[in-house]
Amino acid sequence: MAFTSEVNGVKRYVGVRENLAYGFANAGQVFGYNLFAGGYLSLFLTKVFGIPQNAVATMIIITGIWDAVNDPIMGSVIDKTRTRYGKLRPYLLFVPLPLAITTVMFFAGPEILSNAKTTGVKIVYMYISYIIWEFFYTLGDVPFWGMSTAISPLPSDRTRAISTARFISSLLGGLSLTFLPVMMDLTNNGVWGISLSKDFLILALIAAGMIIFLFSLAGRKTKERVVQSIKEPSVLEGFKVMLRNKPLMLIIAGNVIGALTGLAGVFQTYYYSEVLNLSSAVLWISLPGTVFGFLTYLLIPKLKRKFDNRQIVMLNIVVRFVTGTVTFIAGLRFYNTSVVAISVILMVQNFVFSFFNTVNLVIPTEMIGDTVDYMEWKTGERTEGVTFSVLTFVGKLTGSVSTSIGTALLPIIGLSFTTDKNGMQIAQKGEKTDLLIWALFTVVPWALGLLSLIPYAFYNLTGKRLKTIRDELEIRHEELAEKVSGGEMNE
Repeated sequence: MAFTSEVNGVKRYVGVRENLAYGFANAGQVFGYNLFAGGYLSLFLTKVFGIPQNAVATMIIITGIWDAVNDPIMGSVIDKTRTRYGKLRPYLLFVPLPLAITTVMFFAGPEILSNAKTTGVKIVYMYISYIIWEFFYTLGDVPFWGMSTAISPLPSDRTRAISTARFISSLLGGLSLTFLPVMMDLTNNGVWGISLSKDFLILALIAAGMIIFLFSLAGRKTKERVVQSIKEPSVLEGFKVMLRNKPLMLIIAGNVIGALTGLAGVFQTYYYSEVLNLSSAVLWISLPGTVFGFLTYLLIPKLKRKFDNRQIVMLNIVVRFVTGTVTFIAGLRFYNTSVVAISVILMVQNFVFSFFNTVNLVIPTEMIGDTVDYMEWKTGERTEGVTFSVLTFVGKLTGSVSTSIGTALLPIIGLSFTTDKNGMQIAQKGEKTDLLIWALFTVVPWALGLLSLIPYAFYNLTGKRLKTIRDELEIRHEELAEKVSGGEMNE
């Protein structure tokens, strides 16, 4: 290693400045990504852009299927990369500018096509702009999270880097989810003369600036310290290694099965917007939980001393179901009649969820990093690219499946949008629409999520087995560092 330090007798390879750079880089990426996440993407395309719900649902599911092929391919290409800067940093240096441009172009659609005479033109623009944005997002996201493993061979360094990234992105990157509902309410109530389409575009422009100035820090200010093998694996070999990685396959299965839990995020947007008619209510309802969530980062090391990663993930699944069920029942009398009563109920739910939201941002990423170590121990090949493409793919799969299904469910539950004489999109609802949105927001997704416990029951990359793998790899890395660079690991 080129640089090490000790804090209270514990070896570290990653300093405070590098951790902060990695964290701010994630914030720069997440600010824009949040605009594409869950219900806001569906709301933008249907209510703001005026594209039919079935067309939106179809596009999102098609691109989700494409991700199943595209993301691992991109990961394999990254694994083949060998440069003096490493295999991950070159992509992180290149991606920010095109990602910023494509983010703006996607949300500029309603303004660019404000005079479009056919819906077909809008649909074509939606497909092209979304697919191009997603390509560059994948090209940046896969190496970014791969860096969380390559940045250091030490689990403590990795956990610290991931926690810092998630913490700062929750604070700074999450501001887009604070600004957007407030801006929507200001528009809907006629407080300012800015349309909903301009609300999204303004935030997209801010996101572009954050991508260029903050996300680029990942390439400029972080280092790859885990030595890659001299041999460049082929794309086919990358796929073979991934398919032989049993712990990774179990994580994938758990996340694929649990993808429908994303319905909660989709219908949260519609609940606040169309049931309460107060999008900004999500801000004060989420505030206590958000504050507690930040404090949770300090509790993760203590939690990990009592439970292994698998147990933490399974506990998360069960607690969410129990909490969601209690919330649904407690709110049956108030969900569409009393903002005050429902605010209290949802505050309690968010307070409980906030702890596991924080844990869920750190632990699964760490588990995927463990599977990279496992396959290096087993085969001698490190596959951060193809392995962390799974993290990107699973995240997008969850969003794609839940957003597509959620959007497709809108006409089934009786929610549709019609255009009035002023060109505004007006919601039309059926008799039980509000109740169904409440159920799909609170209890249904978490009940479906219980099925994801099954794969995790067979996951065994924990305890003494994992410690043995890490200890043996440390010896191998020192030997490989001598062979590759005369004692200095790749920087």
